[in-house]
Amino acid sequence: MIARQPWFERQFDFAIPLSRFPDIVERLRGAPLRLAERVANLDAGRLTRREADTWSIQETAGHLVDLEPLWLQRVHQLLHGEAELAPADLTNRKTHEAAHNTRPIQDILREFDAARATLVRALESADDTALGRTALHPRLKTPMRLIDLGLFVAEHDDHHLARITQLRRASR
Repeated sequence: MIARQPWFERQFDFAIPLSRFPDIVERLRGAPLRLAERVANLDAGRLTRREADTWSIQETAGHLVDLEPLWLQRVHQLLHGEAELAPADLTNRKTHEAAHNTRPIQDILREFDAARATLVRALESADDTALGRTALHPRLKTPMRLIDLGLFVAEHDDHHLARITQLRRASR
């Protein structure tokens, strides 16, 4: 199998035309359903099994929930014309401390669905002026528009959903 590129080594080209904004929003809207499909019919043992020093399937799902407040904060920063976006905690302390493996998976899925619906509503509230605004991404050191942030979040979702698929296969 092809080795997966680590998240922090990814490069992003934010040249996507604004006409693709509805497509990106749809991708974000669908992430909770895709996550639910990936964890369906897995018993607690498979959901919480850790491989070496990496997150379990359930911890990976919890990580998606943990980042929703950051994504929403960044959307609001762009909507309000702030110059720089809030930084992420690159250590993922919140996920490491959350004890996601001790929680019911259905709670994690419900939280992700609710948080993502809030994010989608915020993105859909943007007018044409807000869609053209940029703010500096603190780690990438590049300007981002709402569509670029949406693409970044969708790529982050896909990165972790692909990891869940990989863990599912390994736990058979």
